[in-house]
Amino acid sequence: MTQLFADCISEILEYLERDKPTLHSCLLVNHLWCKISVKILWRTVWNFNSCNFSVLIACLPDESKEILLKNGINISAPTSKPPMFNYASFCKVLSDYHIKYGIERLLKNRQSNDSNIEIVAQEIYKLLMNQISSLRTLHVDLLSMDIIFTSYPGSKNCLKYLSELICRSNFYPEFFHQLSQICHNIQSIHVVFDKDISDGLMDLIFSQHNLKNLVLHQSHDHEVLTNIIPSLAKLPNNTLIKLGVHEIHDCIPLPFPKNLYELTLSFHYDISSEVTNDAFKVLQHVSFSNLQVLRFRNSCPKVKSLVNFLEKNGKDLRELYIENEIKFLDSLNLAISEFCPNLKILSTLVSDYNSLKVIFKKCQHLESLKLYDKYFNLEELFDIIIKYSPKNFHQLKIYYDYQMELQLVPELLKYFYENWKNRVPQKPFSLIIIDYLVKNNFAKNHENMKIVEDFINSGVIKKFKVIDYSENY
Repeated sequence: MTQLFADCISEILEYLERDKPTLHSCLLVNHLWCKISVKILWRTVWNFNSCNFSVLIACLPDESKEILLKNGINISAPTSKPPMFNYASFCKVLSDYHIKYGIERLLKNRQSNDSNIEIVAQEIYKLLMNQISSLRTLHVDLLSMDIIFTSYPGSKNCLKYLSELICRSNFYPEFFHQLSQICHNIQSIHVVFDKDISDGLMDLIFSQHNLKNLVLHQSHDHEVLTNIIPSLAKLPNNTLIKLGVHEIHDCIPLPFPKNLYELTLSFHYDISSEVTNDAFKVLQHVSFSNLQVLRFRNSCPKVKSLVNFLEKNGKDLRELYIENEIKFLDSLNLAISEFCPNLKILSTLVSDYNSLKVIFKKCQHLESLKLYDKYFNLEELFDIIIKYSPKNFHQLKIYYDYQMELQLVPELLKYFYENWKNRVPQKPFSLIIIDYLVKNNFAKNHENMKIVEDFINSGVIKKFKVIDYSENY
C-alpha cells in the first residue's frame, strides 16, 4: 500500500514538471514528496541554476575537491550539512552549453577564467558519468568546452541506453567513435552540419539498431545531402520513420528512405528567386506507402511540384503543415481537398474562403485547422466554420496580428461560441491564438476573458490559449 501511494504521488507530480514554483513548494510537504520533487527538478540540466551547481560541487569526491583547491577554486557548499540525496544520479538530460553557462554564472564573482570553468566542468562531468545510471538526452556543441567525457569512468553505463543525441557535425571524431562503441539504441539524432564533418559521425548513425527519428540541419551554405541522403538506405532494421531535412539548397537526391511515417522539409529561401525550381524536382515523384505526417517549414516547394507529390501521397496523410507564404494558394488548397481526404490536422494559408469551404466539404475527418489568413474577415471565417466544418472539427489556431486585433471584439467572440453551442453533434471547442504582436492584448481585455470563462464553465470551450509566435512550432 505504501509503494502504491508513492507511485500515485509520483504520477501526480509528473504533471508539474514545467511548473517549478509549485514543485519547489512540494519539497516542503514531507520526505516522500521532497524526494519525488527533487528527482523531477534535477532531471534536466536546462533547469539548473547556480545553486544546483553549488550542490553538485558539494557532492564531488574528495579527490575532485582537492583538484579544485589546487587550482585556486574554492566554492563553499550551500549548507554545512551533507547532501540529502545523490542529486547527480537524478539527471537524465545533459547539455554541455548549459553546464558551461551554469558554471560561468557560479564563478562570476570569483575571478573566473576559461581554464577554471573547464576544470570545474571536468570534475562535474566525472561525477555525472559515474553516478547517472541511464542518461536519456545528450546535447553537445564544439563551441562549448574541450571535454571528451565518453572516456570517463562510468560513461559506458551512463551512455549505454542514450535515446536522444543533438550535436554538430564537427564535434571531436574520438567522441563519435567512442559513442558508436557504447550506444546502439539511440532513437533520435539531430545533427547541425558545419563545413567540416568529423570522421565517425556517419558510423555512429549507422551503428544504431533502433533509430526512428533523424534530423539533418545544414548551415553555412554547405550542401551535405548529396552524400548523406542516399546512404540512409543502409540503416539497419529499416526502423527510420521520422526524417527532417532543413535548409535544402539544391535538389534532394535519391534513393530516399521510403518507410517514413513523418517527413519534415524546409528549403533555403532566396528572396529574389524563392525556392529553387530543382529543390523538389525528384522527390515530387516518389511514393511513400506509410507517410501520414508532412511538414514544410519556413519555405516550401513550388505549388505544381507539391501538388504532384500530394497526388501520389495525399490519400494516407493525417497531418499536413504548410507554414509559409506561398503563391497560388487557391490551387494548392483545392489540391489538398482533392488528394488528402483523410486529413485530421491541417495548417495552411487562405486568400479565398471558397477553397476553405471545399476543404471542409471533402476532408470530413478534419479535426484541427491552423490558419493564416492573408485577407482576414473573421466574421466570415467564423460563419464558415459554424456552417461547413465537419462534425469532428473542434480546434482552430489563428494568428493574432493588427487586423485581427481590430476584428476579434467581444461581440464577435460571443456570437461564435453561442452558435457553436447549438451545433449537432457539439464538441467542446479549442481556440489557440498565436500572438504575432507578442503583446498578449487579447488576454488583457477583461471582457474577452469573461466571455471565454463563461463558455468554459458551460462546457462549450475545451481549451483557450494565447501563445507567443516563438511557440508556434
